[in-house]
Amino acid sequence: MEEIIKGTNRKIQGNIKVPGDKSISHRSVLLGSIAEGITEVEGFLMGEDCLSTVDCVRKLGIDVTVRPSGQLTIHGKGLLGWKEPLEVLDAGNSGTTLRLILGLLAGQPFHSIIKGDASLSSRPMGRVVKPLSLMGAVSDGRENGNKAPLGIRGGNLHPISYSSPVASAQIKSALLLAGLYAEGTTTVEEPEKSRDHTERMLSSFGAKILSQDKKSSVQGFPELRGQKIIVPGDISSAAFFMVAAAITPGSELILEHVGINPTRKGIIDVLQKMGGKINLENQRIEAGEPVADVVVQYSPLHGVTVAGEEIPRLIDEIPILAVAAGFAEGETIIKDAGELKVKETDRIDAITSQLALLGMDIKPQEDGMIIQGGRPLKGAPVNSFFDHRIAMALAVAGTRAKGETVIQQGECVNISFPDFYQLLRKLTL
Repeated sequence: MEEIIKGTNRKIQGNIKVPGDKSISHRSVLLGSIAEGITEVEGFLMGEDCLSTVDCVRKLGIDVTVRPSGQLTIHGKGLLGWKEPLEVLDAGNSGTTLRLILGLLAGQPFHSIIKGDASLSSRPMGRVVKPLSLMGAVSDGRENGNKAPLGIRGGNLHPISYSSPVASAQIKSALLLAGLYAEGTTTVEEPEKSRDHTERMLSSFGAKILSQDKKSSVQGFPELRGQKIIVPGDISSAAFFMVAAAITPGSELILEHVGINPTRKGIIDVLQKMGGKINLENQRIEAGEPVADVVVQYSPLHGVTVAGEEIPRLIDEIPILAVAAGFAEGETIIKDAGELKVKETDRIDAITSQLALLGMDIKPQEDGMIIQGGRPLKGAPVNSFFDHRIAMALAVAGTRAKGETVIQQGECVNISFPDFYQLLRKLTL
């Protein structure tokens, strides 16, 4: 389906709320399902990816009530309350669903099979399957267990200390979740610290978690109890509107109730480094997560280098950061981001090729991109490659391009932000 974005100079003003955090929404369902008792969730992201997680736990025998407002009731049955599924579990397009559920299935004393759509079936799973096998899980799949569909027979796990070759919250989370089923302490060390939603939520449910620098550990067989979870607005979704306001003269936008977890707020830090006027107001802690209202005002941006430990803190926001860089004075270099190649699509190739079609001076590198800011953009046909973050980044760029930008496969935003286009048009037209 095509989405047509019209260029405009209208300043962006007002107060908005973005959908609930995708990462926290996934984890609320998974942890609620293995806790004892009822877990109530408010602000759950009603996107396709998170609903795939709901579908999977239902097939594992868990009763989940979902209301259109984003309120969920999960009737947890404890660590070993899942039942052997009669059907193949389907993670859809969601890498988080597949990898985190693999960690939990590793601890279950039964056999199960999990698959994904064509995009997810092309993504690497060996990075999770191999360390789970070190813990004692038996699994197999396409390409020697590196690609879905994957079959796994769990149970009888033992703890490990694992050094992950990449900073990935999905790898870390899968192993910590498997560690719940291993007597003793399971430890994961990363080259850089990745987002820590799993550790925070596990702790709130009653697990014994130790996080220090780049290491995270969990004690096996804790007593997990159902909780009340309030999901903050997703900073990855908010980032598209932060950038839209930051690059549009005269704009001032308030994004309410946004999660500002330190392991996720790299987009705010880098935009401020570029000269962006971004303030955090009404800061507070809700359900163990830091939350604030994010106030963004237009100001001229300048190029920067983004690398190293900054990358895991904004890996999902790099497509929209590239848009901001196109409107900044001077050169922006993004490097150490090779992980972008194994997302829903090769995001290095996707964002550089499609923004270049709009006239941006942007060149791909092996582990990132180089952008020379200041070139005017002109609307053109572009393709999202069915990647929601690419589609939304192109849409924001399209609002500042002359003429019309036509986004092919634009409907993929339903994966994480079903009302994205309506909200963007409300603010810009």
